[in-house]
Amino acid sequence: MIITLQGGLKVDAEYKSFTIKTDQPKHQDGKASAPAPFDLFLASIGTCAGIYIVFFCKERKIPYENIRMVMRTERNIDPKTIDRFILDIQLPTDFPDNYRNALIRAVNLCSVKKTIEAKPKFVITTLKP
Repeated sequence: MIITLQGGLKVDAEYKSFTIKTDQPKHQDGKASAPAPFDLFLASIGTCAGIYIVFFCKERKIPYENIRMVMRTERNIDPKTIDRFILDIQLPTDFPDNYRNALIRAVNLCSVKKTIEAKPKFVITTLKP
C-alpha cells in the first residue's frame, strides 16, 4: 500500500487496483470531499461483519437481502478512543431462529475484528532516498 499526501488534508492510499481517498471534515479544516480515515476504519469493521453474514447465509441458502446491521460505539473521553463496538444484527421475521446464535458466531470470525482484538504492534520508520 502506498500512501500519498494530496494537499490540504487529503491523503490517498493506493492498494491493489484501488485508490482510497480520505479527507477531514470541514470543522477540522478539511474539505469533507471523502470519508475521514477513522470513518473508513469504522466502516471496515461493519462491512467485514456484513460479509460474514452474507457468507453464513449463502452457505445455508438463507435470503440475506433484508438483513441489516447497525453498528454503534461507546467512546472514552480520555483518552479519546472507542471502548466498545456494538453490532446489532436486525433479522427479518422469517429468519430461522435456530441459526441466530450461529450467525453471531460467524460474525465473530470477522478478520478485521480479530485483528483489532490481537492488538498488533506498529513499526514506524523514516526512509530517505
